[in-house]
Amino acid sequence: MANLEKPKENIKRNANYMRDKDREMVKGIFRFYEVPGGYMSFVFKFYKGDQVERYDLWDGKMYTLPLGVARHLNKNGWYPVHEYIKDEDGKAQMKIGQKVRRFGFQSLEFVDVEDLAIDDKQIITVEHIENDKVLK
Repeated sequence: MANLEKPKENIKRNANYMRDKDREMVKGIFRFYEVPGGYMSFVFKFYKGDQVERYDLWDGKMYTLPLGVARHLNKNGWYPVHEYIKDEDGKAQMKIGQKVRRFGFQSLEFVDVEDLAIDDKQIITVEHIENDKVLK
């Protein structure tokens, strides 16, 4: 019976750790890509027992927000644009063709390791070739 209680304690400790980490304040700039210069208001509650909090944010302004709210703004602020592809049998299948960002939080302090994963579609290569001048 003691073995069954230990995993529950570990889960509870991990949940408390994540709650404390998500409450750490971080500084950054709110970006409202959908309405540049606009204003967005929303309410947020992530953990059971937390109070519902209201956030009013202006595009381009600097804010100090809890890390959990900043992550929410970066991970959930998009909508899908669907496209159709044909499978081997010639049937049309729907898939997400692209994600259009509505808003985000540009951090001035933290980097989320999960946000560092870059799809090869996002990589852009820019080259500048200049003629070499030979001076004599």
